[in-house]
Amino acid sequence: MHTVRSLLNWRSLRWKTALLVAVACCAVALTVGLLVHRSTLERSMNDGAAKAVTALSHSVERYAREGTPEPGDELDPGAMPKELLRRLHERKDPVHNPVTWYDGDPHAPRMWAATSYRGEPFAVYADMTPDLLARQALDRHMWKYSLVVLGIVLPVSALAAELPHRRLRRVARTARRISDGDLAARTGAGGGDEISAISATVDAMADSLHERLLAEQRFTADVAHELRTPLMGLVTASGLLPEGEATGLVRDRVAVLRNLVEELLEISRLDAGAETADPRPVPLAAVIRDSLARTGLGARFTAHGEPWVDTDPRRLDRIVANLVANAHRHGRAPVEVEVTGTTVTVRDHGPGFPAHLLAHGPQRFRTGAAERGHGHGLGLTIALGQARVIGARLDLANSPDGGAVAVLRLPAAP
Repeated sequence: MHTVRSLLNWRSLRWKTALLVAVACCAVALTVGLLVHRSTLERSMNDGAAKAVTALSHSVERYAREGTPEPGDELDPGAMPKELLRRLHERKDPVHNPVTWYDGDPHAPRMWAATSYRGEPFAVYADMTPDLLARQALDRHMWKYSLVVLGIVLPVSALAAELPHRRLRRVARTARRISDGDLAARTGAGGGDEISAISATVDAMADSLHERLLAEQRFTADVAHELRTPLMGLVTASGLLPEGEATGLVRDRVAVLRNLVEELLEISRLDAGAETADPRPVPLAAVIRDSLARTGLGARFTAHGEPWVDTDPRRLDRIVANLVANAHRHGRAPVEVEVTGTTVTVRDHGPGFPAHLLAHGPQRFRTGAAERGHGHGLGLTIALGQARVIGARLDLANSPDGGAVAVLRLPAAP
């Protein structure tokens, strides 16, 4: 179906190339046709004039010798064309330099030749019908065969344009894969033309992006690991502080910092592909119910039936906890969690996800619009990463009547 749509797309480079070739062929055919037509017409006029002048010379000699005109000899000025008589009167020496004129009547074309005999006009004409028919036949053949050649050249040029068009489509597909996050995609195109230069540029861009992403991932992992050791000491030290308002504030900030470092470590493991799932059949509603209880956050839970799914319950718990925490942090109550079949839906009644998040996905350390609250933006990133690990699909959307909606689709248990 995609191939058919591509073939029918008149804006395609394939058809633009074919149209350009067709226009060039038409221009060449028209130019050659006009040149041939004009050359043939001039030759026909010259041959007709020579033929008429020769016939005029023989007729004058015969008339001078015999004194009687032959059929085709014209002595009556009234029967001669006016243009021929005008030219004859303007000619200074019509006896030695006869005049000629072509009467282009489509039914009776004639080439006239006239001279002055004893002071009176003397003219003959040559029938040009065969020449006219020959020129018309030549014109018809040129148009007919030009159309035949155009009918062959047009599809052939479209087929010839398919090869560079296919290479450009491959470059476009690779660029889309790179934009979707597949930085290992490459065009693999060779050659020395412009398309090869574009392909090489896309591959170089992918290499650069991949190197920068790996550098950022290594930096995140290194920072998280370097912070973990002093953070553990800070956690221990905060536990030894005497109870009080300041101690509670310190412990709260230490807990936030600890969660941030743990999330950074988890993201670094997800980026490195070090996370593997341990799937097994589990009752979905019971797992979600227990997960909500462990979060300690209020949520309306609804389950339709008791479906079983094949998943890693620990990672599923992590996903649900992050989605519910994100709904409480950035949305508004009530937060609703619904299990339908093998699908888990988490919804809040806040301002919804910002447009850039729905278009490009969650970004680290970016929470979106100000009305979505504050945070470091790692919760949804971790949820998406863990969903990929367990083979689930997490879709983010906004409800028509307001609020953010996260839909997690899990594989059913065999």
